[in-house]
Amino acid sequence: MASSTPSPHLRVAVLIDADNTSPRHASALLAELAQYGVATVKRAYGDWTTPQLTGWKGQLNQHAIAPVQQFAYTTGKNATDSALIIDAMDLLYSGNLDAFALVSSDSDFTRLATRLREAGKTVFGLGLRKTPASLVAACDTFIYLELLGDEASDEEDASAASAADSGEDDEAPLPNLESLLARAINKQSADDGWAYVGALGQYLRSANSSFDPRLYGFSKLTDLIQAQPYLVTQGSGGEVQVSLKGKAQPKKAPTKAPAKKAASRSRKKSATEAAG
Repeated sequence: MASSTPSPHLRVAVLIDADNTSPRHASALLAELAQYGVATVKRAYGDWTTPQLTGWKGQLNQHAIAPVQQFAYTTGKNATDSALIIDAMDLLYSGNLDAFALVSSDSDFTRLATRLREAGKTVFGLGLRKTPASLVAACDTFIYLELLGDEASDEEDASAASAADSGEDDEAPLPNLESLLARAINKQSADDGWAYVGALGQYLRSANSSFDPRLYGFSKLTDLIQAQPYLVTQGSGGEVQVSLKGKAQPKKAPTKAPAKKAASRSRKKSATEAAG
């Protein structure tokens, strides 16, 4: 997993599996990716002759997303996946991009994500909560579309995810938050038991590509941490630190020299200066 926060200047290729993604997520997913880099390439793949993709046409124009036509040559085979994969490899070898955003809930893109990372590229995954664990783990960062605000209706989500594996449709349960945070703090804390929230966030994303405070109802990691009764925090702004309750060592105030010793040092200093 990536160990550092991606640069906001990354050149990103956004490749959307339109057969597998609702158009209602288009604005929100592009806004989310803008935090990480610039969407240099924006393409959506599907059979645009079918009525199922009609809802995408307005989004294509609004966001300057280039549609890539791929006819379904054979029933039961997803030709869209192959077209997206081929384009991704062509873009990889062009050498003009720093990162790829794969927008799909389809496990068929797991190997593509792995291959792009092997080539040194950052890979963002964006999909529904039903996305198979294999694809989630293959990405540096995986973002669930349901957390972005523009949620599709149940009917639209069911239609958009029709290409997902039938045995992998259930949402994966959330990791135990207390266990997750405790392990992260133990790994990132100094000898005094305190860990900086910034370092904690980087570790959590590195250890679990889909970790997101929004999954637990909080927009920021600091707010999530401060709401946990088994944690304590100190500091403010970018210097907030966190520790497990009962394990934190209080910060020691700087010791002051006794008044007599301080006066003695002052007299010695004065005498030295006078001699000079």
